[in-house]
Amino acid sequence: MSYAVGPGDLVLCVDVAPNHVTGRPVPLVYGETYRVLAVMEFACPCGRSDALLDVGIDFAWCQTRFRLLPKPKSKAKPRSVERPKEKETVR
Repeated sequence: MSYAVGPGDLVLCVDVAPNHVTGRPVPLVYGETYRVLAVMEFACPCGRSDALLDVGIDFAWCQTRFRLLPKPKSKAKPRSVERPKEKETVR
């Protein structure tokens, strides 16, 4: 694939066709995001990818079943706590 996927990256499942090696249905969900646990530099038996991704479901899946999601660019900003204003009593 043209992009580098690494452990901890989020990927989107775009292919839930039956397993192209065994023909069994896959337990992946189309449109669901998965976190990559490991990348195995092993050519998939189908010949379409040069790596298999371990996403924690079943064994490893062909890299062509997923698309890499962009990393978030924004960082969490600390917010100030809103507190009630003190009122002065005037007599």
